[in-house]
Amino acid sequence: MSGHPDRDGPLDGDTHQREMVPSKRSAVLVDGVILNGPTTDARAGEKFVEDACRLIMEEVVLKATDVSEKVCEWRPPEQLKQLLDLEMRDTGEPHHRLLELCQDVIRYSVKTNHPRFFNQLYAGLDYYSLVARFMTEALNPSVYTYEVSPVFLLVEEAVLKKMIEFIGWKEGDGIFNPGGSVSNMYAMNLARYKYCPDIKEKGLSGLPRLILFTSAECHYSMKKAASFLGIGTENVCFVETDGRGKMIPAELEKQIWQASKEGAAPFLVCATSGTTVLGAFDPLDEIADICEKHGLWLHVDASWGGSALMSRKHRKLLHGIHRADSVAWNPHKMLMAGIQCCALLVKDKSDLLKKCYSAKASYLFQQDKFYDVSYDTGDKSIQCSRRPDAFKFWMTWKALGTLGLEERVNRALALSRYLVEEIKKREGFKLLLEPEYANICFWYIPPSLREMKEGPEFWAKLNLVAPAIKERMMKKGSLMLGYQPHRGKVNFFRQVVISPQVSREDMDFLLDEIDLLGRDM
Repeated sequence: MSGHPDRDGPLDGDTHQREMVPSKRSAVLVDGVILNGPTTDARAGEKFVEDACRLIMEEVVLKATDVSEKVCEWRPPEQLKQLLDLEMRDTGEPHHRLLELCQDVIRYSVKTNHPRFFNQLYAGLDYYSLVARFMTEALNPSVYTYEVSPVFLLVEEAVLKKMIEFIGWKEGDGIFNPGGSVSNMYAMNLARYKYCPDIKEKGLSGLPRLILFTSAECHYSMKKAASFLGIGTENVCFVETDGRGKMIPAELEKQIWQASKEGAAPFLVCATSGTTVLGAFDPLDEIADICEKHGLWLHVDASWGGSALMSRKHRKLLHGIHRADSVAWNPHKMLMAGIQCCALLVKDKSDLLKKCYSAKASYLFQQDKFYDVSYDTGDKSIQCSRRPDAFKFWMTWKALGTLGLEERVNRALALSRYLVEEIKKREGFKLLLEPEYANICFWYIPPSLREMKEGPEFWAKLNLVAPAIKERMMKKGSLMLGYQPHRGKVNFFRQVVISPQVSREDMDFLLDEIDLLGRDM
């Protein structure tokens, strides 16, 4: 007879049996609760997990590439509330009922992995990232100390090091955050701390009027961060952009001089590499020159466009990014690492992140541990509990290699180029501008408006077209595509290409379907 010493203990069967099975006669009660043995029905739980995983496989993973499936089974909110049975009750429900609820959740959710989901700056299903998420959800780790998260801390270190290399820095620091908005907030706070380190202890009182500069096309998180950090939205200066949505360096310098003349204290410039709507890339080299001249922290919000760094063909879009002090980059967008997977990368190597954010919690970050405590990186974060988001990107990178990630970027941009050329050929479609990234912005002009002169009445009528087509496509479930007005331009569609599951046929379908849904308007 053989046994595993850690699992089996003594090999005396009777003794072992007596130790493992709690005796009802010696039951321990505290406050009326029996404390002997576990109360979870492990076998039933395991069976439920097994059945639920099969359901996910059949209804989500295997259908992810099936264009005959609907992108969304649309229902209005009040009807969906009734269909889902959202009420929580005093007693638990049987597993067969829970599986029915799981089926309903999948049925009525938007299938973001569908080849014809083009609504956001993320899409598609990466199988390796998905497995990584299954693993981390099952293990349920929190990444703050090496003792509780040894593998995931080392993975994060390795991924950050590689991302820093692609930015072009010789060394640096960084941390994964719950979203690009949070990365931008981290950077803003870090720049302020570098400008006036006393703020950590003394707070906002006594500070000069701090002011920062960002593109008029920047992400709305810049205003939110300024509000959250007590800088104030009025102290965010929006620098004018050119016709392609890029920050104009001469306008930036003019605003910096003006703010200084008014007695304000400039401390930060935020450039954008890949704006949300137009996909514009600010001229980083020229902006970096201005920041060096005035002693300002340069942060680059490359949440969307950062992934172009993986492509030797397209990385020129971010020329000069190595001169930034900090960079936000979201692998969950173009590289499909699974939401959420967002890094803040910092050129500084003097532990500025830790100095800015550490609170030195003695119950967590003890300095007399039995291992190298420099691996306890949680004090660089404003979070305590933190998900191992880097693991998803690491698994995808390991599976595809750098060349596979490069191909993912190149293919998405090639498909974008194909769609642009098709739009130019088709009657009733009109580009807003020539895109340089994966954002393709265009109007669909129905036959009833094609002979009308482009005056106020024309634009007022065209403004109604995209929302009406969006409603029809959502209710039909054939595709999902975003639209918006933007800086004086009436509602237009913004098509974004990301997923490698998307084909040329999907690009053709997109234009055919819009024409089908809108030609009678």
